[in-house]
Amino acid sequence: MSISFERFASISAVVAGLVGLLYAIAFVILRNTLLSGLFLMLLGLLIPIILVGIYQRVRQVDEAFSLWALLTGIVGGFGTAVHGGYDLAVALNPPASNPVALANLPNQVDPRGLLTFAVTGISFLVLAWLMGRSPVFSRGLQLLGYVAGALLVVIYLARLIILDPTNPVLLVPVLVSGFVVIPIWNVWLGLTLRRAGRRGQPAQAMPAGAGR
Repeated sequence: MSISFERFASISAVVAGLVGLLYAIAFVILRNTLLSGLFLMLLGLLIPIILVGIYQRVRQVDEAFSLWALLTGIVGGFGTAVHGGYDLAVALNPPASNPVALANLPNQVDPRGLLTFAVTGISFLVLAWLMGRSPVFSRGLQLLGYVAGALLVVIYLARLIILDPTNPVLLVPVLVSGFVVIPIWNVWLGLTLRRAGRRGQPAQAMPAGAGR
């Protein structure tokens, strides 16, 4: 991987941590659709950059699984961007007829966060597994990736089945992931990629069987 792209990916991960926190504030506390849509769109555009950075570090651990996780995550990232862009467009120019009812309908591209939460969460889980077999990523970062991926999948299932945003089954994972786990994971990941690039550590994995 080029040092310039790794630096780009590391900066993108740190920025994603901040943007994800701002999205959680706008969505949960401010309940501002315009801001939450904007931040969700930006987060979706940053996700593919971050995942390419991880992919370059884990692909030699298991190239097929790494590629699958990368492609899955890119689909999830762009789905997230489309979802956010849709919310932003509706907030800027609300439809003339019953905008509240329309806003409660599932997004046709990303119904109940299928791409934003479920697909992205699956990608995180697979990448976290691969990160545990790479010398670049710490055990703590790997475990936090597992938690982030699992929370995203739970949020999707809760949004699909429960719908009520005040239900603790949905609210608790949203708060924990949005305000704590995912921002910390992104920032930690960005700092890890930056340190690896500074040390000139090659983007290759440990020998087979030498994983953690």
